[in-house]
Amino acid sequence: MEESNTLIAEFMGYEVLYRPYSNGFIELSETELCDLDDLKYHTDWNWLMPVVEKIMHLCFENDCADKWYELVNKVPSKSGVYDEVVGFIKWVEDKFGG
Repeated sequence: MEESNTLIAEFMGYEVLYRPYSNGFIELSETELCDLDDLKYHTDWNWLMPVVEKIMHLCFENDCADKWYELVNKVPSKSGVYDEVVGFIKWVEDKFGG
């Protein structure tokens, strides 16, 4: 789960930072840090929906609407949408180099 959440955070433009005695964290804002263990993409729609919106825009800008419909067909299953999001990001990395 942590690996997939980290993948999503990086896709959203966050940089993963590592410090001694830390599993790693991301800087959500100038004043807010989040440990990688505390990412909630897999459990919270409020975390997941901005990712879905970014994917929607990418799909329609890059003529891959079929990927968008694969994701949308998983709603209302949060775990299904999460799995599709992770799969999409991996597909983007393979197709466009990351």
